Amino acid sequence: MELISCAWAVVVAVLILRAFGQRNLLKSVDPRPLPADVSAPNVALIVPARDEEANVARCLSSLVRQAYPAERLKIILVDDHSADATRKIAEKIAQSDPRLAILCAPPLPAGWTGKSHACAFGAAATQADYLCFLDADMRAEPLLLASTVATALAEDLDLLSLAPRQELKSFAERLVIPCGLFFMSFCQNLAKLQAADCDDCTVTGQFMLVRRSVYDRVGGHAAVRSAICEDRALGRQIKRAGGRVILHDGRKLLSTRMYTGWTTLWPGLAKNLVDMLGGPASTIGAAAIGFLLAWTAWLVPLAAGLGCAHQDTSACVALLPALLGSGAALGLHVAGAAYFRIPFWYGFLFPLGYTAGAAMAIDSVRRHLTGAVTWKGRTYP
Repeated sequence: MELISCAWAVVVAVLILRAFGQRNLLKSVDPRPLPADVSAPNVALIVPARDEEANVARCLSSLVRQAYPAERLKIILVDDHSADATRKIAEKIAQSDPRLAILCAPPLPAGWTGKSHACAFGAAATQADYLCFLDADMRAEPLLLASTVATALAEDLDLLSLAPRQELKSFAERLVIPCGLFFMSFCQNLAKLQAADCDDCTVTGQFMLVRRSVYDRVGGHAAVRSAICEDRALGRQIKRAGGRVILHDGRKLLSTRMYTGWTTLWPGLAKNLVDMLGGPASTIGAAAIGFLLAWTAWLVPLAAGLGCAHQDTSACVALLPALLGSGAALGLHVAGAAYFRIPFWYGFLFPLGYTAGAAMAIDSVRRHLTGAVTWKGRTYP
């Protein structure tokens, strides 16, 4: 029991140090205007939207307020055959701002995912120097575009992606998303993925600012037309072509509510997890490890405590490192709850969060193997 408890404490310490080390590798992009000596490039903000009536008004309203030279900015919303009021809402906003154009995507060709097709169609409608792909559930601060363009120019980036601040409102979001982000910080080698000599990358399609010349050179979204995780696939294409690809922390400039509860969160995560975790075998392994470690936080101190209560001296000795390890794991997740601005007691529920995540991962493998990846009314092979 002593050996198990000590090993548990060491594992928790390693994971916490790794998580904090990963977090510090994401450079924060601060709000700032373009420097006076920098000529603003032409930028097209491209928003692919399918059944986004709950989000599109907030998104577009934040984009038309961008503190960026008006003559250098074009905003393109690509309506991907929405069955709700997405297009009607967007057209009403466009009436008061000539920079905003509403396009209707053509019928989806075979072999394409809807998002890649909408992004490619929007990109073909402009000759801007930079293409900025932004999800319809994003809300931008006024200096988003100026700050990211300034960063891309200063760092000579071909693709700059931002990790937004997460708005978590439902029980499902608050339970699963913090655990998911912690889990990725445990698994990913961010220093390697961000390095120029690595042909892999980490990006998020929620915000990607791409140099147009490089986008065209690698074939744009057409080159990743069938990828479920088209954002990472495009990032890899650019990086393998010698481009500079970076993910930065954008919480001061961008926020999002990705899902509204179990009905959107489960399919939204399940469609991506196999690609994010490196294939079916590694996904199943990661799910099993996450599940076991999460419940170990409760089971090891419980076993040591019960043994100590029955006068087992070794169990009493083991109780201290068991409590230290589990207390640190609990403290990490309570701190995570504070970071995400949700009630602290969600931190106590983290084993349930990892359990739900493991179930989604298994479901993701099932969808991958059966060719039944479904999202927003479409099923992709």
